[in-house]
Amino acid sequence: MSIESTQAPLQLTIATRESRLALWQAEHVKALLEAQGHSVTLLGMTTQGDQILDRSLSKVGGKGLFVKELEVALEEGRADIAVHSLKDVPMDLPAGFELACVMEREDPRDAFVSPRYESLSAIPHGGVVGTSSLRRTVLLRAARPDLRIEPLRGNLDTRLRKLDEGQYDGIVLAAAGLKRLELEQRIRHVMEPQQMLPAAGQGALGIEIRSGRPELVAALQPLVHMPTWLRVSAERAVSRAMGGSCSMPLAAYATLQGDLLQIDAAWGDDQAAGAVSLVRATASAPVATLAEATALGEQVARELIAQGARPATAAH
Repeated sequence: MSIESTQAPLQLTIATRESRLALWQAEHVKALLEAQGHSVTLLGMTTQGDQILDRSLSKVGGKGLFVKELEVALEEGRADIAVHSLKDVPMDLPAGFELACVMEREDPRDAFVSPRYESLSAIPHGGVVGTSSLRRTVLLRAARPDLRIEPLRGNLDTRLRKLDEGQYDGIVLAAAGLKRLELEQRIRHVMEPQQMLPAAGQGALGIEIRSGRPELVAALQPLVHMPTWLRVSAERAVSRAMGGSCSMPLAAYATLQGDLLQIDAAWGDDQAAGAVSLVRATASAPVATLAEATALGEQVARELIAQGARPATAAH
């Protein structure tokens, strides 16, 4: 990726989680910024989300636990930017923070990983599949109500180790993380969106800054991928309108052909016993701005609610 910039070089510090995937993402951004002539160092941090591994995120405060410590580092001036997996970023940032850049998306799909079975459909009746995502749980239960869906927490390497120890017949992970860490050979089957609709922002990286730093916005501008930003803006708007975080059994995925943006969303009742019936909605329209993409996502959320999807009473 060739990047040109006429801006004066900056001394930048990136706040990042210390998982292998988070460090890969931070190093990726570091290399792109250094290609512009900036000097970049990393500030590795452990977040609450990394430390609490015995409970599902939906029970302990949501995915915002992965970004809070990084935001404190920005607020205190110990770091200038924070690199996040966009699906971990709360739909509404705290006052004084902004999303300054969304980068080009990696594969947004889910991946089925198993040492024994080539696909989800090959797992026998009563098999065990691991995930701690409520979205994946309801989609899996809708597709295979005969399976046992068991919690799976930890970073990518930890999840793969638990699978290899025989705790699960298969697990579902984001394809993007496996590809970024050159673990693509672990993927038995990439699950198409029609089968497993992705999470809002899945596969995309977002860069957060403190508001009022125009020099950072300018430095990050060459890294912006507007087609991705339009897509994830629509997806995140669905989730925001539903009061969503990781405690919401919601999927939202947008595609862009020319200027035509299509957004598909699905909601399932994670409290229902047995098979889950999904509520689905879709909409498409030409978009040129983030505001137009956001409005389309809000339209889809209204359609979900009209069909019986229940918004969260409070966003985490």
